Amino acid sequence: MFAQRHSQATVARRLSVSRQTASRWFAYWEAGGAAQLCGVGRVGRKPKLSQDQLRQLEHYLLEGPQVHGYRTNLWTLKRIAKLVQHQFGVRYHPGHVWKLLGQLRWSCQRPQRRARERNEAAIRRWLKQRWPRIKKKRGNVAHC
Repeated sequence: MFAQRHSQATVARRLSVSRQTASRWFAYWEAGGAAQLCGVGRVGRKPKLSQDQLRQLEHYLLEGPQVHGYRTNLWTLKRIAKLVQHQFGVRYHPGHVWKLLGQLRWSCQRPQRRARERNEAAIRRWLKQRWPRIKKKRGNVAHC
């Protein structure tokens, strides 16, 4: 890609690496071409969980939090960190757990905040019958 005049930022984006890594690769490439890049090898720490363990983690997540002893059916980063420690003996800071979720192609979701007592039929009825009358009355009010 460097030989094709792609920028370091483009290389980083297309290969899903940091700009610093692309910059380091560019320096190797400039020093000795593609042959120099062959010896670079893996950069950074080795992952704490193997691919098999990640697949097992996803299985546990799909089972749901209640299967793992939680009262609510909501995964939090803290809960997932505890699950990983309990199942695999590996400690992750809850703030880092989102990277594991990213590897699994999961995204953070927020639950809808709705009252359990919410009555959808009554709401639809109110919106259809009562709201138009209130709206009509409000439309006749002069604004100063």
